[in-house]
Amino acid sequence: MRYFDHDEEQFIHLVRLAWDLAELGVGLAVQWPRREEPFISVPRARGVLRVRAVLRGEHWVFTWGHSRGRCVAAFEEDAVTRVWEETR
Repeated sequence: MRYFDHDEEQFIHLVRLAWDLAELGVGLAVQWPRREEPFISVPRARGVLRVRAVLRGEHWVFTWGHSRGRCVAAFEEDAVTRVWEETR
């Protein structure tokens, strides 16, 4: 069995979320800047939404924005729905 390192696992979570969002009709880009963490970029009327995959303790979460309620566990059933609601 192959184990992924942090960067690979982070990228896999982002691509999985990007795929699910694209299936819902969301236009987006997965971006991996040279000196920043990778993120999903979603253009919307009130500005670009940046979603990151972050390891908190032993669990991966998707985060966006700066307030407390702007995150969801990566394996939550409604993760894609929570992020999708932010794109509207």
